[in-house]
Amino acid sequence: MKCVFVTVGTTSFDDLIARVLAQDCLQIIKSLGYNRLVLQIGRGKVVPEPFSTESFTLDVYRYKDSLKEDLEEADLVISHAGAGSCLETLEKRKPLVVVINEKLMNNHQLELAKQLHRDGHLFYCTCSMLPGLLQSMDLSTLKCFPPGQPEKFSEFLDKVVGLKK
Repeated sequence: MKCVFVTVGTTSFDDLIARVLAQDCLQIIKSLGYNRLVLQIGRGKVVPEPFSTESFTLDVYRYKDSLKEDLEEADLVISHAGAGSCLETLEKRKPLVVVINEKLMNNHQLELAKQLHRDGHLFYCTCSMLPGLLQSMDLSTLKCFPPGQPEKFSEFLDKVVGLKK
């Protein structure tokens, strides 16, 4: 089964969950050959009903102790721009689309996503741009994130949020 994993981390990002579940987005996901969608919805108020047909499965949960299994099974990850979710996904060498939550103030997440995109590690967009990005992205252009260097990521993150010059 070809799987898309969507994660919002420990927070809520109902706009992302609703966008992924919108008919146009679901059609694009299916047209790209994915037949399983796993949604980690956190504290969200949008709680879709899981279902399974012969050709498509939707799984939904709020939290798990670890996302390791879902990340390992995923062929594509769509995530909020939290540093932890981004790093964990990139370390697993999974293709990553980061969706920026435009409702957040002082959006350091946008800076993080922009820099990781400039470095070739991920694609990023807003909720409204997600269908277009899914249709146009070329996952083969993504570069692997250097493994096992959390201190470099930490330094990078400090620079992005302005703690270091």
